[in-house]
Amino acid sequence: MIKTKAAVIKEAGGPEKFIYEDVATPEVKEGWSLVKVKCFGINHSEIFTRKGLSPSVKFPRILGIECVGVINKTTDSDRLPVGQKVVSIMGEMGRAFDGSYAEYALLPNKQLYPIETDLDWATLAALPETYYTAFGSMLNLKIAKDDKVLVRAGTSGVGVAFVKLLKAKYPDIYVAGSSRSLKKEKQMLDVGYDEAIIDQDGELQTDKKFDKILELIGPKTIKNSFKHLIEGGIVCSTGQLGNQWYLDKFDPIIDIAANSYLTSFYSGNVNEEKINHMLDYVKKYDADAKPERVFDLKHVADAHRYLENSKSFGKVVVVED
Repeated sequence: MIKTKAAVIKEAGGPEKFIYEDVATPEVKEGWSLVKVKCFGINHSEIFTRKGLSPSVKFPRILGIECVGVINKTTDSDRLPVGQKVVSIMGEMGRAFDGSYAEYALLPNKQLYPIETDLDWATLAALPETYYTAFGSMLNLKIAKDDKVLVRAGTSGVGVAFVKLLKAKYPDIYVAGSSRSLKKEKQMLDVGYDEAIIDQDGELQTDKKFDKILELIGPKTIKNSFKHLIEGGIVCSTGQLGNQWYLDKFDPIIDIAANSYLTSFYSGNVNEEKINHMLDYVKKYDADAKPERVFDLKHVADAHRYLENSKSFGKVVVVED
């Protein structure tokens, strides 16, 4: 039996519950191919799962809901030849079956997306989940260069990715970001925001109105976001950082601003063409997609500790040898 390294969670708990050990290299089966994992991002949902807050996930489990890698063994040589660079996102990886916190991952062909890019692994590690979500949201907002844009939860990973992508194409566009405090105001301005706005108990502490709003807090603050939208504007509800999943006492006729629009973006609806469009966009506009911190597989526990630290800002990734 050929062994490979992985960071395994055998019981719920803190980062110390990760066990870096040898595991059996998965054998390919019909409809699945083996990926040599090159890099992946660390996500807050994986922290929740590690803590035992995802009831459907059974331990032991190798976590990881995203990865970038290379096809090692294939069951679809036409679409996924050996050596092909691929991205995989969501689709229950790291939850219903073992994910990317390993040297090799066995993944369904239907959620392996071929990519053509010469971006380095550390940059690619930041892109699949966070930047894909930000990019899809940006497209759905139909942003014009003269728009005034607000990112609700501006210090979040998706918020930071969004402003970096947008400023790469439109350097002079006005983008404000909201936060519960101004502790990270300097960091927000450094990554491209023009202004930091206090978000106090779900209410923006400003009278300003915007053409486009990226709503990352979600249903909890959507009604308030529409109060800050101009006529004809768009709110894109992408995140649910407010831990509220459904709109409560929401009257679309009254609560949606006059002649304006509510849309959304869900990263689970993965589109191969859109992934490659994002990669081309990052390269064309030289968008800053560099992660904040890079760890190796052996130190996944440290990566979790860092992301859980309130001082973290931006994407935390793991790049394998």
